[in-house]
Amino acid sequence: MVFKKTRGVIALVVGIIMIIPVTKVIAQSDESSVVFEYAEENHQCFKCHGHKTYYFYNEYLGRKVKNRMNPYFVIDSANYYGSNHWNFSCLDCHSYDYREFPHSGELRMEELPNCLDCHCGDEAFAQYHCEKIDEEFQKSVHSYKHSEDFTCWMCHDPHSYKINARTNENIKETIIYDNNICLSCHADIDKYQLITDNAKPNVLVSHEWLPNQALHFASVRCIECHTEVNDTILVAHNVQPKEKAVRKCVECHSKNSLLMASLYKFQAQEQRSKLGFFNAAILNDSYIIGANRNIYLNIISLVMFGMVIGGIGIHAFLRILKK
Repeated sequence: MVFKKTRGVIALVVGIIMIIPVTKVIAQSDESSVVFEYAEENHQCFKCHGHKTYYFYNEYLGRKVKNRMNPYFVIDSANYYGSNHWNFSCLDCHSYDYREFPHSGELRMEELPNCLDCHCGDEAFAQYHCEKIDEEFQKSVHSYKHSEDFTCWMCHDPHSYKINARTNENIKETIIYDNNICLSCHADIDKYQLITDNAKPNVLVSHEWLPNQALHFASVRCIECHTEVNDTILVAHNVQPKEKAVRKCVECHSKNSLLMASLYKFQAQEQRSKLGFFNAAILNDSYIIGANRNIYLNIISLVMFGMVIGGIGIHAFLRILKK
């Protein structure tokens, strides 16, 4: 009975919080508290753009009307406040004229800032080498085939993008996250045809040559085979045409696996600093045939080799004694 009452009080409090407009949202953690500085201001946008429907006063009808929101303009507030732009105001990127509702149709024509407008030239982001990323992107098939139609936002949605997903704590999550960026176009006909009139390519058909196709898709990122590796930037942006995609097994399944310079770069560097050779990494979530050096297999191999040599030596010694 006490539990039911407590649960009821909690539900009531949560309900009140959901109804009252929030001026500042505070998330408590063990180490610090995070304040969403523009929560109240952004709340005015999310009242419409956070839902599939919205209300507005129709002056011609003289009454309040409920309408459907364009699905491409619906923003998940939970994803936004979990993204790298969580503490930005919507109006940091969008025109202040959006404060007026209904919005002017001309505002849809506004030119929005891209990643480089904010991140290039800022010492806080120097480690990511934004200028080098731009240089690599300009050489990519995305750039020279689609020119200005292909923007940063095609891959990096500013309302949900999280660069902190690119860590080595869980390689599988990184692979899924990065591959979903590619598939958001190459598996979505509506978005794909924003920049081309070609029919959507069938990813499974175009990769029929790849053995254990499902295992490869789950174990490596698209960019491992479709970009030119660059050691100075975190993620390669020079996407190559399909004719230059990696198709030789030995490129990955060898001692000098290219995965050690891309997907597993940080583990490989750490292992190198500890053990003195680059390809010593025993990977956390994957074992690449031909690429990994497993100390236990090395020991077993040496023991077996020693037994063979010993057997040959004993056999030769016994033959000598017999003669």
